[in-house]
Amino acid sequence: MEKEKTNVDATTPLLDTIDSPADLRKLPAERLPQVCAELRSFLINSLSSHPGHFASSMGAVELTVALHYVFNTPYDRIVWDVGHQAYCHKLLTGRRDAFSTNRTLGGLSGFPSPKESEYDTFTAGHASNSISAGLGMAVAASVHKDEPHRNVVAVIGDASISGGLAFEGLNNAANSNSDLLIILNDNDMSIDRNVGSLNSYLAHLTSSKGYNDLRYSLAGILRKYNLITDIGKGRITRFNNSLKSLINHEQNIFEGLNIRYFGPFDGNDVATVVKVLNDIKDFKGPRILHLRTTKGKGFLPAEKDPATWHAPGIFDPATGERPQESPEKPPKYQDIFGSTLVEIADSHPEVVGITAAMPSGTSMNKLAEKYPERTFDVGISEGHAVTFSGGLAKDGMKPFVAIYSSFLQRAYSHIIHDVAIEGLPVTFCIDRAGLVGEDGPTHHGVFDLAYLRSIPGMTIAAPRNGDELRRLMHTSLTLDGPIAIRYPRGRAKNKLSGTIEHVTIGKGVRIKDGNDLAILTIGTVADDTTDAIKQAEHDTGKSIAHYDMRFVKPLDSDILTEVARKRCPIITIEDGTVNGGMGSAVLEWLADYFNSSEREETAMPRLIRMGVPDRFISQGTPDQLHHLCGFDAEGIYKTIKSILK
Repeated sequence: MEKEKTNVDATTPLLDTIDSPADLRKLPAERLPQVCAELRSFLINSLSSHPGHFASSMGAVELTVALHYVFNTPYDRIVWDVGHQAYCHKLLTGRRDAFSTNRTLGGLSGFPSPKESEYDTFTAGHASNSISAGLGMAVAASVHKDEPHRNVVAVIGDASISGGLAFEGLNNAANSNSDLLIILNDNDMSIDRNVGSLNSYLAHLTSSKGYNDLRYSLAGILRKYNLITDIGKGRITRFNNSLKSLINHEQNIFEGLNIRYFGPFDGNDVATVVKVLNDIKDFKGPRILHLRTTKGKGFLPAEKDPATWHAPGIFDPATGERPQESPEKPPKYQDIFGSTLVEIADSHPEVVGITAAMPSGTSMNKLAEKYPERTFDVGISEGHAVTFSGGLAKDGMKPFVAIYSSFLQRAYSHIIHDVAIEGLPVTFCIDRAGLVGEDGPTHHGVFDLAYLRSIPGMTIAAPRNGDELRRLMHTSLTLDGPIAIRYPRGRAKNKLSGTIEHVTIGKGVRIKDGNDLAILTIGTVADDTTDAIKQAEHDTGKSIAHYDMRFVKPLDSDILTEVARKRCPIITIEDGTVNGGMGSAVLEWLADYFNSSEREETAMPRLIRMGVPDRFISQGTPDQLHHLCGFDAEGIYKTIKSILK
């Protein structure tokens, strides 16, 4: 069957004249729909060959145009949550000509970044932070008594607002004197379908236009005659909220917090959004504007399947057709995890799976398809996911928690307090560990080895290939305490062998022996290390030992003793921060070993730690970033040569 054509116009004559929001504000309001249409055409044509986050930005076109049209940016602040929806924001703020470099090394970040533009008011990448950050800016404007009045707008999605930090921000906003405007961009989607009662609540929330018109008029009269005090304002708000609930036969969660609520309105009607923003922008006190939008709006394939089109990769802009992946390729690590978890669950009824709004991203959906009653997507709530898993483990279940490395950072206290202290058997499957590539510093999973290593009782492992991941997952069931298994984004190098053998906890593998240099690796960097060693031995005539440590905690003391007795230089290599990671662990072990009173010689061998340096790494392909950090095959080879020269 012939594919349905989308008739995308590649020309953008009006957009080409807009180099800043000031240019946008010069246009008459009736030209804004054309701006929106051209923004969508630009996104479709650009992202079809330079992939990025597609559906979210397509759905937020009118909202973005209206914000920059009504508010005096960058003086007025727009705080984006996550940032998936902010591509049009970049196009309108002077970055249109550079947009083809989006998510590339040395190019534009895929997310709002204050280092990139004054229009990007706050770092975005993790969900649920816009309300708190925006509230801070609004309070700062009040304390500074900024003149003219500085508007602050926090934009948050219906998935992000379910996160705990967003609720903390809402609660604080309700009790502050700030004029923060919160815009709820409600598209009934995160990356996967939203979950939880709040999503169902938002889907049915309504507001009376007549009621709000009357309320605006009364509020204006009361303000004019100075009849509203701070105490009286709260009482009147609570009375009005009760009256509104009675009239509309429903309660409003936001107004229950004394935050004025407006909507819902059609967020894909730019004229409506502009009018509403103009109506409410000068209101005092915290407000929330509820806009309903369609994820993928304007591109039929994305509207029909927004989850797939969250970040679709390369596609045909005319048909939406996407290249088919070859079935001959080795599997992705996330898929190895998903299929192995189902395999384990088949024979262990106590096994359950937990993820935080990423069932397809982690391949937890494989377990959900077969055992839906044993699979739990808790939404954007990583801390809850961990504590929930602790409760499950406490009463006899074996939870497997699949969360991206950078997102697990948000649950650090819960890992310590609600799992590790009691020594509960929770398996943390840490996806996207290491330098993940084009999503940049907010998504790189480079800190997990360091932030987990200091927790007592925590076992930490990293497989060097897909078979090792399967073995470690099966082995985790034998532990009485928590274990973290970290693995990277992308594909394994080889197809799976199908052999399953348990791994001895705390034991690594000698890949090859040698006496002139010893290299200790953790995880998938073993492959590049093997290539570098072959080349270096050929060029130098030296023999180089290579060990896959497999575990960062507990360390393999037998391997380390063997290496220490060689009295040769040592290199440690990891796809993680060099500060506090495996290299630091080895250095500490060697210091204890050589400082022991039993050692006649206390001089430690030379040790070089390789990995992610002590700085935030930008976006780029994983290969580019490994090269930038010096631990690709070429960088490892150069380091070996510098030692053996």
